[in-house]
Parts: sequence; C-alpha cells; structure tokens
Amino acid sequence: MDRRDAAMAYYDAIDDGDYDRLRDLLVSGFVQHRPDRTLDGRERFVRFMREERPRTDTEHVLTAVGVGDEDGAPGVSAIFVEGRLRAADGTDLFGFVDVHRVGDAGIESLTTYTA
Repeated sequence: MDRRDAAMAYYDAIDDGDYDRLRDLLVSGFVQHRPDRTLDGRERFVRFMREERPRTDTEHVLTAVGVGDEDGAPGVSAIFVEGRLRAADGTDLFGFVDVHRVGDAGIESLTTYTA
C-alpha cells in the first residue's frame, strides 16, 4: 500500500468502524494533534475513536488530496486531505484539513485543522 492509499484507508476504517484495520494503519508512536486535544499513542487514539468520540454516525467526505515530501524527514510523506464530516442525516458538521505524516511503517502523525 502506498502512502496516499494509507491515508485514504484511514478514513474508510473510521467510517466503517473497523478499528483493527485502523490500528494496523498507525505506527505505535502515532500522535494526533487537533484543536481541542492531543491523542498520544496508537492505542489511545484507537480507543478514543472506538469509545469516546462524540459521534460515530458520520462519514468523511473528501474533496481534495495532495502529496508532498517532508524536508528534513527522509522516507516520510505529507498527505494533505481537505474535506468535511457529514452526519448520517446528510448534515455537514464541519470542514477539516488533515495533514498525515506517513512513513514506510504507516501513519506516524496526524494534525487536524477544523473550520
């Protein structure tokens, strides 16, 4: 699986509630930075997604994806994803831009910006 595909699979795993697949996409030292919190560690992040996030009846609607190389971090790509989180009833909850940092072993980090 290439790095862009790993980032796309991240959204599919969350939307499908496939937390084993999500865990497999992330490196053990994974960290997510978002406006309201930082989730440090793969197991902590998966637990949040499975048990603690405010809504699970959502889907990620992706509108743009870009790929770049990380200067100063050989072997790591930055995957930029723009989209919106949509509720099951079709209501758009908010827009986001995610920056995934993906290496050979999987997704190393994710920084989320919300509108």
